[in-house]
This record gives sequence, structure tokens and C-alpha cells, in this order.
Amino acid sequence: MKSHYSDAPAAEPIARHTLAVIVDNEPGVLARIAGLFSGRGYNIESLTVSETEHEKHLSRITIVTTGTANVIEQIKAQLARLVPVHRVNDLTVSGDAIERELVLVKVVGKGETRVEAMRLAQAFGARTVDATMTSFVFELTGTSDETERFINLMTGCGLTEVARTGIAAMGRGADPM
Repeated sequence: MKSHYSDAPAAEPIARHTLAVIVDNEPGVLARIAGLFSGRGYNIESLTVSETEHEKHLSRITIVTTGTANVIEQIKAQLARLVPVHRVNDLTVSGDAIERELVLVKVVGKGETRVEAMRLAQAFGARTVDATMTSFVFELTGTSDETERFINLMTGCGLTEVARTGIAAMGRGADPM
């Protein structure tokens, strides 16, 4: 006997997308974009914002989100319709983008634990930006996977605090956004 469930359509896969959005640098723009996401139940996994063209008063917002292909298309279309938005670029679709994240990690420990924290930081290429007799603050820039591995390893060495910037991303090659 045939099951009725075998005729059901396959669930659409959910994928992670990195969106670069150029906007006017003015009050309320970020709130409007965040409102667009929250109002429709979309999640923002990472968000970075900075003015990139001071003379033109433009900022670049990098948003990492997940969704089905239809949801991502809806997000891009709705972002593009907002008045202060100049451009929306899906870096995931447009090619192999460069993504980096900055993490600051505070580790507290003495003796062998302290030595192990220094060894791991050196292995990852992290910089020591603060050191006392009982603690370190390390700075690491890398992919989200690299920074996550570093944080996980430092947990065993006395990790007490983490600050992350979120993802900054840019498309490869000579073409501007």
C-alpha cells in the first residue's frame, strides 16, 4: 500500500546568506531594517554596520541570515524597497565572498593553564592585546569557524569573557558592490 506522505513535496532547504546593504547614514535606518526582520519573524545571525563613504553619508550593513530560497528573495526585495537603501547584494549568490570576524577573548589562569593559553593563541595567530599576572586578552581575526574553534579551545584554559564583532564580508575580484 502506498503512503500518502510519499507524494508530499520535499522541504525546501534552509541556507545561510550574507547580505551587504548600502544605506543612507541617518538616524532610524538600522531600526527600520531590524523592524523588517523582526516583523516578519526572520532571524539576524550577525549584523555589522559602519559608515563607508563619509562624504556621501553612506553606511554598509552586513547581515547574515538563514532561510529558504523564497525567504531570502523576500528579504532582499523588502530591503530594496526601503527608502534609505541604495543597494542590496547577496554575497552568497554573487560568488565566493571573503568573510572575517574579530573576536576578543579574556582568559584567566595561572601556571600550566596560562602556558597552554599562550600556546593556543600562538597556534591560531592571535595577538595578545592585554596581559596581567593572572589574565590575557587575545585578539583574533578569521572566519567564523576559526574564531569558534579558538573560543571552544580557550574554554578549557580559563575563558571568562568573549566579545565578537559579527561578520564583515566583501565579494572577491575587481568589481565593486
